[in-house]
Amino acid sequence: MEIKLVQKVMKVNDELAQGVRKRLRAAGVACVNMMSAPGSGKTSLIEAALRHCGGAPRIGVIEGDPDTTLDAERIAACGVPVVQINTDGGCHLEANLVGRALGDLDLDALDILLIENVGNLVCPVGFDLGEDKRVAVVSVTEGHDKPAKYPKLFRGADLVVLNKADLLPYVDFDMAFFRDTVRRLNPGVLMLDMSCRTGDGVDAWVAWLRETAAAKNFV
Repeated sequence: MEIKLVQKVMKVNDELAQGVRKRLRAAGVACVNMMSAPGSGKTSLIEAALRHCGGAPRIGVIEGDPDTTLDAERIAACGVPVVQINTDGGCHLEANLVGRALGDLDLDALDILLIENVGNLVCPVGFDLGEDKRVAVVSVTEGHDKPAKYPKLFRGADLVVLNKADLLPYVDFDMAFFRDTVRRLNPGVLMLDMSCRTGDGVDAWVAWLRETAAAKNFV
């Protein structure tokens, strides 16, 4: 009985996600679902893109958080449209929540929508939000074993960002192990080393967003 219930919940979510996807594609808006552990720097990555993109592509943001509006306030300070979703302690976003949030955005004024999912390496992975691309973010301070311990996130990612690379000299991080593990899980996936503090890798991050926004036919 419990298995049937879980299957029903996932089926409903998938149907709602397809509705979100159809709505976004009709408006010509690409959608990126950003997933990571808490503190990996997802909000900083979005801020870095906003500072360096010069308004192209036109970016909107949905912020998922269990309780606060702190991240949404940071994004709003950059002068772009942002909608906060509070999950009241929930560990992930779901398609119905994203669908409601779209009503608070002018999709005709956007080229790409970035969804900052709730910080968690497990729960968000199983829920389609209607995105076109998935970004897995991990910081060097979390350790090189995260892809091995949480393979589903990295296996399904279209981009893997290794953030806080400026701290590599100060932490025990085995880059070869990290890269090899990601490659075994997801051969050919693009990996970017970044530091929002120094700006290293930001140009490549913005270039990837522009390419994603420009693509009109997604697989």
